[in-house]
Amino acid sequence: MVAATTFMDAPISFDNVTATATLHYIGHTVSSSKKTVLASLPQPNATLVSSKFIKSLRSLNSREYPAKVPTTVDHSLFFTVGLGANPCPSCNNGIRLVAGINNVTFTMPETALLQAHYFNISHVFTDDFPAKPSNPYNYTAPVDQSVNAAMMTGTKLYRLPYNATVQIILQNTAMILSENHPFHLHGFNFFEVGRGLGNFNPEKDPKRFNLVDPVERNTVGVPAGGWTAIRFIADNPGT
Repeated sequence: MVAATTFMDAPISFDNVTATATLHYIGHTVSSSKKTVLASLPQPNATLVSSKFIKSLRSLNSREYPAKVPTTVDHSLFFTVGLGANPCPSCNNGIRLVAGINNVTFTMPETALLQAHYFNISHVFTDDFPAKPSNPYNYTAPVDQSVNAAMMTGTKLYRLPYNATVQIILQNTAMILSENHPFHLHGFNFFEVGRGLGNFNPEKDPKRFNLVDPVERNTVGVPAGGWTAIRFIADNPGT
């Protein structure tokens, strides 16, 4: 029997149920006299258990399935990921929760980005997305309610040369609420080379990166009150 529960370490409501499944292998007989006992599962907010399990994952890194993780980096980016509160006269309490990276919340353009780039259409996007926060702070500490939590809006891009090796540190913030954030890199697979709780330390944490057999994926969860580091090669300009 396989059992799974929801993981949620943020103070928000969720559907706390346990999903179960029974696996039967061909050629294996099961005695009807044996009773299946459900194991004791971790608590939904077991952050350390979840973090330990994710850190234990490894790729095969074999001759047939090599882990081609970049060992050198051309572009090193530091992205804060979190929630903000922007003014909204028509909303309850006059504010609207927004998600943003480096204090920028995305504005969907009317013209496709690749179309604007290919045909050199102006006023669709700007290429001034910040490589790091303009005003560093203690990202994982609770923020005083008097602090301005508004984010700028815009269609901003960060340009990467073709075949550049890229590292992105995704740092969770506690501006509004510290919670896990899924991060998807469209059109690419990447390697998660490291993760941790608290603020990323650029001097100490890279020394513990796994550059041998990290897991290759296209979506990763940025832990609440923590960070994750990914690396990839920018070899897909889009179609």
